[in-house]
Amino acid sequence: MRHRLVAQLVAPLQAATLLLGVLLLLAAPASAATAGTVYVLPTTGVVDQVMAGYLRDAIARAERDGAAAVIVRLDTPGGSVDATREIVKTFLESPVPVIVWVAPSGSRAGSAGTFMTLAGHVAVMAPGTNIGAATPVTGEGGDIEGDLGQKVLNDSIASITAIAEERGRPVEWAVSTVKDAASYTVDQALEAGAIDAKVATLEELLAAVDGRVVNVNGQDVTLVTAGVPTEELAMNPLQAFLHLLTDPNIAFILFTIGFYGIIFELQNPNFVTGILGGIALILAFIGFGSLPLDIGGLLLIGLAILMFVLELTVTSHGLLTVAGVVCFALGAAALYKDPGTPEAPSVEVATPIIVAMTLVTAAFMAVVVIAALRTHRVAPMAIGGTAGGPTLPLGTPAAVRRPLAPMGSVYAVGEEWTARTATGEALERGTPVRVVGQEGLTLLVEPADAPTPAV
Repeated sequence: MRHRLVAQLVAPLQAATLLLGVLLLLAAPASAATAGTVYVLPTTGVVDQVMAGYLRDAIARAERDGAAAVIVRLDTPGGSVDATREIVKTFLESPVPVIVWVAPSGSRAGSAGTFMTLAGHVAVMAPGTNIGAATPVTGEGGDIEGDLGQKVLNDSIASITAIAEERGRPVEWAVSTVKDAASYTVDQALEAGAIDAKVATLEELLAAVDGRVVNVNGQDVTLVTAGVPTEELAMNPLQAFLHLLTDPNIAFILFTIGFYGIIFELQNPNFVTGILGGIALILAFIGFGSLPLDIGGLLLIGLAILMFVLELTVTSHGLLTVAGVVCFALGAAALYKDPGTPEAPSVEVATPIIVAMTLVTAAFMAVVVIAALRTHRVAPMAIGGTAGGPTLPLGTPAAVRRPLAPMGSVYAVGEEWTARTATGEALERGTPVRVVGQEGLTLLVEPADAPTPAV
């Protein structure tokens, strides 16, 4: 009875409180954002799907936490059109105010970054920054030719026009960044009314936008940012790792490590280096997908890899390795194309990285060549055996290449031989064995750790 009485007393109070809250909301001409934490989202590098997912998740978290606003600290040369559209959609539909700040000094909002900046509720740039050069180009950085190019250009113009109209920014100025690939300094953008302020520090930014009224999904919201606490919300480790792959140097290094692993697997079957090499190659091509890759440079590196593989089977005394190293260095220097716009930064492998990886590759292949030459000297083939073909001395070490069940193949003295186990047992790939006999060109082998029969 007592609990029922309490519930009857509390229910009217809850209803009255709710009614009072509704009346206050209706009476307010513009709702003020919760004076909570302002999240700072460091957004740098190539615009890709990882960046799009990061910004979407961060804004969703800001809404859950009741943040006053989010500040996207932007520095990008541009990137994927699809990812850019996702980010623009996220900004336009954001339930919390989005402040895009091109910073620090020396940063840029190039190409896709222009769309992102204009899509923010507030657009701010730091001194010494620039914006523009938003003409669409191919994934390799070249112009899109023909009717397709005109369609893509018109679509981009329509998209940036819609963004400018939605955010009340100068349409002709915005269109010029796409149609004419125009790029503007922070002062030129501010004079044209394309951005709202020019600030150098985060404290200045919070003070500059405080009290500004922005339209968030059809409702006027007054920004309350002066003196509020800020918190940097960076990418999670997985997002940061995947986004790191779009760095041209990282992608190149992973590609190089990948073919190291494959070559070592061919020379010494062990599964581990082959699997790790394959993973590195997959990660490298994930990065290549967001970079202006030059097929010519990639083919040169592919030719170098082919020469390195041939070195394992052809006795060239190192000539194939020298030619491969030259092709490798040339391919690394030509691996990426010019982005295609004068204001976009060049995408290329850093010269110190090219020199370092070329030297490492030369040293790696020198070790492989020396090991192959030693193998040929230690276990030479005798011509004219009992079966009229090459024979191997008894006890010659080998490694299983194709599983013996009991027939398969082994790798010995620099070549692959048909082989079977002398006892009929099955042996897995990579198992060390020794030669105990030969039938024509088929070797008879047994595990290397098997006891040697007494004579």
